[in-house]
Amino acid sequence: MTDAIVIGAGPNGLVAANMLADAGWGVVVLEAQPYPGGAVRSGELTVPGFSHDLFSAFYPLAAVSPAIRGLHLEDHGLVWRKAEVPLAHVFGDGRAAAVSLDVSETAESVDRFADGDGDAWRSLVEEWNVVGDAVVETFLGPFPPVGASLRLAGRLRRPHALLEFARTALMPVRRLTAERFCGEGASMLLAGNALHTDLAPESALSGLFGWLLAMLAQTVGFPVPEGGSGALTDALVRRLEAAGGEVRCGAEVRAVTVENGRATGVRLAGGELVAATGGIAADVIAPKLYRSLVGADHLPGRFVRDLDRFDLDHGTLKVDWALSEPIPWTDPVARRAGTVHLGEGMDHLARFSSDLAAARLPADPFILLGQMSRADPTRSPEGTETAWGYTHVPNPIVSPGAVSWEGETVDRLVARVEEEVERRAPGFRATILGRHVQTPVDLEAANANLMGGALNGGTAQLHQQVVFRPTIGRGGPATPVDGLYLASSSAHPGGGVHGACGANAARAMLRAARRRTALRGR
Repeated sequence: MTDAIVIGAGPNGLVAANMLADAGWGVVVLEAQPYPGGAVRSGELTVPGFSHDLFSAFYPLAAVSPAIRGLHLEDHGLVWRKAEVPLAHVFGDGRAAAVSLDVSETAESVDRFADGDGDAWRSLVEEWNVVGDAVVETFLGPFPPVGASLRLAGRLRRPHALLEFARTALMPVRRLTAERFCGEGASMLLAGNALHTDLAPESALSGLFGWLLAMLAQTVGFPVPEGGSGALTDALVRRLEAAGGEVRCGAEVRAVTVENGRATGVRLAGGELVAATGGIAADVIAPKLYRSLVGADHLPGRFVRDLDRFDLDHGTLKVDWALSEPIPWTDPVARRAGTVHLGEGMDHLARFSSDLAAARLPADPFILLGQMSRADPTRSPEGTETAWGYTHVPNPIVSPGAVSWEGETVDRLVARVEEEVERRAPGFRATILGRHVQTPVDLEAANANLMGGALNGGTAQLHQQVVFRPTIGRGGPATPVDGLYLASSSAHPGGGVHGACGANAARAMLRAARRRTALRGR
């Protein structure tokens, strides 16, 4: 028997486990896969000597997350690296707009697309410098974010400024950029970031997500762990073990045991029962937690009906490459960028998003690409490049049969992705030494939380945010089962490697324990 069980050794689960161990609890983390990390893992996929991130790669949210920063993982071997140009957007004609860590260079870049956009970018950064830390705390801090929201309001001071910020936060990125910029360079730097989620250019909140990620690129960069994303996981595990916690891999949880409405432990695939006196934090996507591990018999009927409306985000197709040399982009600034977006204007992003909404395989994909050796030269031999590219595709769970994920379809889509790179970087194909492809089906097979290749634990759209995530009235980590807490990205604040979902679950468990102690003392 232990004080706490954490199901899943992804970043949210490991953050929760560390916080509980810091409070003096006995903690065991149970992970179905042979290795910890969830979607934060790395290894050799293509050619020896090339280190690939198997899932996620760049971590701007981790760099500012109160939960992860508070763990001081640098004391446990984590080293952050970053490219001097965190982000570039490359258009079809080869031109690129870029965010540099030097705001003057960013301003010069966007000014090349429209005079005056450099000053408009500086104004956006100045606004971020006033409210950015409060925005991050509101988004990634404790739930509900009452204190952080009050601090944010205090920064804005006047009611009109507060209403102006609220309008900006809800605005579609198409409208936000139309009001702020004249050229497509700056506009696409924000819009491309919005499409890291499943938000279209016309979606509410897409302006907020685009602004947030663009400003993080400008101020802290898009950092990566030296040696591979698995180094972040390794640091979390080392810290947990130093605090007395345990991680058991190859320990698949098949069921949460519930007695008299309270979660008492779990049953593993081999039949072993593990009991917990303090509670269970589940870093498990909501549908699988409630339907597979808990079961409808232990849940209120209304909750089960609400769960039927849980909305997954789009699927993903990811290609990893080992390259004999850096990608030969036509525009030199793209050769310095850690993250590269490939797309045309706002209308292209709208068509791409419309295809996905209609469960069509987009004819002209929007592509996110990582040049890992630009940010961290240890990822590949000198003079070479470890790179990846991904594009969103229809989710096979949401739209079964819409796309056949068999060889011919996959080959065509991979060829289409490589065509888009080649178009902007003639000679790219000749540099490919090795290739590894993951379809939505492959991603879920490697990590059960990535249902249908969905990366964010559920849609980022407004109807499934805060108090609607994962269902109506369940925005926090509490679940209908006493002692069971949702610690995955299906809970607020959602997707991204920030650990906030796990931190919120740990805080809720500790608060519940204090209440039980207080009641016993009466």
